[in-house]
Amino acid sequence: MTPSTGTPLSRIVKFGKAPAKRDSRNLQLSAVLKAIAKLPAEYDFDVQHHGIPTPMFGNDYHGDCVIAGRAHQTLRFEDAEQKKILPITDTDVLNEWHKENGGTENGLSVLDSLKLWRTKGWKAAGKTYKIKLFAEIDRKNHDEVKRTVYADVGCGLGFALPDSALPEFHAGKPWTQTTGPAKQENGHYVYVPGYTATGPVGVTWGRKQQMSWAFFEKYCDEAYAVIDAADTVKKQQLLNEKKVDAFLAGLKKK
Repeated sequence: MTPSTGTPLSRIVKFGKAPAKRDSRNLQLSAVLKAIAKLPAEYDFDVQHHGIPTPMFGNDYHGDCVIAGRAHQTLRFEDAEQKKILPITDTDVLNEWHKENGGTENGLSVLDSLKLWRTKGWKAAGKTYKIKLFAEIDRKNHDEVKRTVYADVGCGLGFALPDSALPEFHAGKPWTQTTGPAKQENGHYVYVPGYTATGPVGVTWGRKQQMSWAFFEKYCDEAYAVIDAADTVKKQQLLNEKKVDAFLAGLKKK
């Protein structure tokens, strides 16, 4: 199968995130990501690394957004590390999604899926990829979201979207409307490689999607930094590797 390279805007999209789980034992990002004296007003990994695609990864006909987001993160992790675009396919994404949901069409828990990514890894483009660890982002702290993105650490946001999100998306508009209620049945996971003064910029349903900070505050119900490896100068400067290693050592003892 040829790799996904991009998908025309489709009127058909699927949700697929289960309600957010909470775990007080989660590593907090503030414990391992150093402060940055002055963040740029805007930043996008994809502007710094040209040619990264934004495939649908089957999320038009399947509720596989959690794994599709993982695929978008993996593309960027490995572009930074291997200096190439992995040929990740829709089949890679759907195989992992079905493995994690038991072959059903059920949505996935982001927290459970991250744990599997860390411990078991997933097979993409013929190779198994694992992450080093994940950490919970303080959703009330815009700078923490921006620091995660600027550090080129994976940033994944879970939402309980309002019904207005789909009309805005299909009209090619940013997510800014905040009058409707959050709906658990509209659970969705979005990988975020960038931000502007307006708010985070995610990759979802085959393209980039700007959202406002007000939208993020109202509808984001979970946010995680996903740390692959300290494989860039920026990560080496901003991640507190001693604390990262101490946390991982503690996990091994459990």
